[in-house]
Amino acid sequence: MKSYEWGLWVFMLSAFLGFELIRRVSPLLHTPLMSLTNAISAIAVVGAILITGAKDATPLSRTLGFLAVVTSTTNLVSGYLITDRMLRMFKKREPGKK
Repeated sequence: MKSYEWGLWVFMLSAFLGFELIRRVSPLLHTPLMSLTNAISAIAVVGAILITGAKDATPLSRTLGFLAVVTSTTNLVSGYLITDRMLRMFKKREPGKK
């Protein structure tokens, strides 16, 4: 098997496993899972920045690295906003305020 075939195989397997794992998560564990995916997105941002800024990077790898930075950053910020909104739902309200 060639290296790109292995990469495709790993991508398909991880996509399937990720879908199955996320689908079976109980709502009680959703907030800790969001925190974990935010950490993974942060690692992806750092990796994409390293790929994009490499000295000998091709134009294709720079373009794909830039897209990875943008999408991972969007996912990271959105995840934190959603987690914050979910946590605010569980805060106790002061008496007299709605």
